[in-house]
Amino acid sequence: MTQSFAGKTALVLASSQGLGKAIAEKFASEGANVVIASRDGSKLEEVKKELNEHGQGKVDYAVCDITKPEDLQALVQKTVNAFGTIDILVNNAGGPPAGKFEDMSDEQWQKAFELNLLSYIRTIRAALPHLKKQGGKIINIASSSIKEPISGLILSNTFRTGIVGLSKTLAEEFAPYNILVNTVAPGRIATDRVQHLDEIKAEREGLTVEEVKEKAKAKIPLGRYGEPEEFAKVVAFLASDDNTYMTGSSFLVDGGMIRSI
Repeated sequence: MTQSFAGKTALVLASSQGLGKAIAEKFASEGANVVIASRDGSKLEEVKKELNEHGQGKVDYAVCDITKPEDLQALVQKTVNAFGTIDILVNNAGGPPAGKFEDMSDEQWQKAFELNLLSYIRTIRAALPHLKKQGGKIINIASSSIKEPISGLILSNTFRTGIVGLSKTLAEEFAPYNILVNTVAPGRIATDRVQHLDEIKAEREGLTVEEVKEKAKAKIPLGRYGEPEEFAKVVAFLASDDNTYMTGSSFLVDGGMIRSI
């Protein structure tokens, strides 16, 4: 595999920590210019410094609330101003609150829609004119719930599957522009989000967090949680020049946890 990103520009959302940071780090380490974004300016400054010290590409950042359309427009424009274009767009967002159907108000449903689906739509719309000029890659990060709903995560289960429908449709619509669109879905990856969900489940079931983790690992054929860097490798392949014919597909990175075909 070639998988060098020298001369490419990648925009990675929700990238001050967790999966987004690991993806940005992978791109920068292989020569891409990267713009990272989140609502936490201090964290972004730290990540920018870290990635610029160890990567080959240049890294910049923008403070961005992805539920605000004006912030997304400014983010895309800053990326183009800094590096001239956008070759790779990685849509990512933090998960919505845990809970069951009867727990959720209209306001919570609306916020989850804006965070976990509408933000992707708006960012793609803003970046599309730049991607159309030379073709490119769009990677939409979802969840293993696109294949098997996760108990107690009604909001995530609903809107993550919406991402799949969006990606599949855009893969057809954008193919004439040589823009490839795919979805990548993490299983139990060792991030702050998964730690938080484990803590909620432990409290709900009267278990320790470690007991919850051991029960989860028992359902994973590889017997462990994945690392963010492992997830980032899959995203990097789909975003690279090595991927020339894979579009409209969904990929699980879950250690074999999901049993559905």
